Amino acid sequence: MKNILFVASECVPFIKTGGLADVAGALPKALDKSRYDVRVVLPDYTCIPEKYRGQFQYVDSFQMELGGLGRVYVGVMTCRVEGITYYFIDNEHYFGGDKPYGDLLWDIEKFCFFSKAALSILPTVGFRPDVIHCHDWQAGLVPVFLHEMFKDNPFYRGIRTVVTIHNLRFQGVWDIPAMKRFTGLPDRAFTPDRLEFHRDANMLKGGLVYADRITTVSGTYAWEIQQPSFGEGLDGLLRAKSGTLSGILNGIDYDIYDPVTDRKLYANYDKNGVRQGKAANKAALQRELALPEDPEVMMVGMITRLTDQKGLDLVERVMDWLLTSRIQLVIIGTGDKKYEDLFRRYEWERKEKVSANICFNDDRAHKLYAAADAMLMPSLFEPCGLTQLISLRYGTVPIVRETGGLKDTVEPYNEYVQTGTGFSFANYNAEEMLDTIFYAERVFYDTRSCWDEMVRRGMEQDFSWRSSAQAYQSLYDQLG
Repeated sequence: MKNILFVASECVPFIKTGGLADVAGALPKALDKSRYDVRVVLPDYTCIPEKYRGQFQYVDSFQMELGGLGRVYVGVMTCRVEGITYYFIDNEHYFGGDKPYGDLLWDIEKFCFFSKAALSILPTVGFRPDVIHCHDWQAGLVPVFLHEMFKDNPFYRGIRTVVTIHNLRFQGVWDIPAMKRFTGLPDRAFTPDRLEFHRDANMLKGGLVYADRITTVSGTYAWEIQQPSFGEGLDGLLRAKSGTLSGILNGIDYDIYDPVTDRKLYANYDKNGVRQGKAANKAALQRELALPEDPEVMMVGMITRLTDQKGLDLVERVMDWLLTSRIQLVIIGTGDKKYEDLFRRYEWERKEKVSANICFNDDRAHKLYAAADAMLMPSLFEPCGLTQLISLRYGTVPIVRETGGLKDTVEPYNEYVQTGTGFSFANYNAEEMLDTIFYAERVFYDTRSCWDEMVRRGMEQDFSWRSSAQAYQSLYDQLG
């Protein structure tokens, strides 16, 4: 039995702001429980819903030295859900409030605390991991603390580390004096070959330098981040560590995302009844959103953060042209105010074509996956992307830009040999995106049988965690 510890800043079902939470929640459950004892360490945010907090049990508490901040309180809570043990680092000073993240400086301080506390609680809870799997910059200092402050303690000797990059753009960068104060790490840790980054300190860089293995969430993104255009200043380091870097595609939880059993849908369906099922869901969603009830219209969805990374600048550039065609556009998401206001304006001007849901409503997102005919994802970069995987599961055809996990998971439609599961375009260009959407429309309206076969092919794809979990298990086994 190999012991694996996940360290993450969020995890379903307790707290979620993005795809990291889905991975931290689904992957431990997918690993072979007869071979791996997988446990997860999370912050004890006071904004975790009470239905979960009410299950937490107190384990212990102690004081921990934290650099220039002195001795700080560390509480440990635990609960067990679906066969997985979760530990929660309790400190209301750091984890109080109505949301998990705040301003960057405050987040950096609290995740310095969290990273050291995640290691410090292990003797207390009686769990010695063989491998610690750290997720994104919030857990980036775990390998640094392990090597610089814990290595002389026999309990920690021989523990190996994996760092997974979910999004390289976010790295936890601040000035070195502040980082020294928050961590108490020695001067040797802040050299250019370790944490130093353009005269500041970089938490994710530290994790990548000290980690035994690095993974990211798709094969294409693993290649992209070694290039200057996507490397966010760390491409040289990642090229130097390419021998320890691999891309393992994320999966989705097929128990949660299943059109046959999903209770959030208006009507359930399988691949044999997908056309009728989607028609029923479309009609009901059109009524709910006050869109014209038109069973034949092509509904295009976008479930996304409203940011430039997600290609919203391309959409903004061609919205007027896009709305000349026979579509309904349904957006669900929040983000930059300019895009929130953009879609609100279009909804006000074109109520018969646009529904702007400036919120994140998970129930409505499930309904849109089932109702939409196509899902638009024109991302500038996309490490993996879960939306296209869920879309394929629900028979919704992805329209994507060929980057990261989008390129790895969506096979472009080929009308001549009738292959493919979606539509894609290569260049980050608004006109190219619009041409691709118009091409998808032509297939939808003019050769509906070809569209229906593409839907079926997409629904037959397997993007469950099964194959991804096997790849992670192989990685853990290689670490000894």
